[in-house]
Amino acid sequence: MTVRWTYAFIDRPGAAADRAGAFWAAVTGSRLSEPSGEHGEFVTLSADGADACAGVQRIVSGEGGVHLDLSVEDVREFTAAARRLGAGTVAEHEGWTVLRSPAGRLFCAIPWHGESVRPPVAYGSRLDQVCLGIPPSRYDEEVAFWSGLLPDWDSVPGSLPEFRVVRPPAGLPVRFLLQRTGDERPVSAHPDLACADVAATRARHEEHGALPVAEFGHWTVMRDPTGGVYCLTGRDPWTGVLVAPSDPSNA
Repeated sequence: MTVRWTYAFIDRPGAAADRAGAFWAAVTGSRLSEPSGEHGEFVTLSADGADACAGVQRIVSGEGGVHLDLSVEDVREFTAAARRLGAGTVAEHEGWTVLRSPAGRLFCAIPWHGESVRPPVAYGSRLDQVCLGIPPSRYDEEVAFWSGLLPDWDSVPGSLPEFRVVRPPAGLPVRFLLQRTGDERPVSAHPDLACADVAATRARHEEHGALPVAEFGHWTVMRDPTGGVYCLTGRDPWTGVLVAPSDPSNA
């Protein structure tokens, strides 16, 4: 049941998927793969000498968001374990399964194809986290689900009481941040980048059409050119560890 690789997929409808792909390739210093999938709906962000761990999916309805793909050696076994812990099956495809967590967030179980080389840090930042916004009534259930599904990951308190980090073993490129929201709303998800210098990363993203939304203690909320929300966080892009508040890169 061990997860061998992780992917963060940014979901956008129609032509917005193309614009999202161009933006994320530019700010992560990567290139877009050739489309894949039954309808050419998937592209990944690739870097020389590394395996992709992020991509864009063109969806047919809805505003989009982000979801995590978990690459495993045995999709059927992993799917069965997820169901026992409270996940629901959304769709079964040949060799992979779309699931829904107890609080309602989509994720996929997909086959592992030997991915092992994490993409490098680019421009002082790295897309390394998917943050799930979970309503208070479902938060404990969701924490228990992900902690149970990923027993060899570290599930530890975050920097604030409303955060919990679900951190994978060394070498896996994308982790979870579970965030308890302040009110009852549908579960949501967005990507986070670890930034050596949040201000410098923000300036670069603005050059490519992103807009700032809000600033908090050690992170800045941004909106990409397709309207998708994401965060620039004051964390070491090599380790994912939170930068000390006194560090100038966290200003």
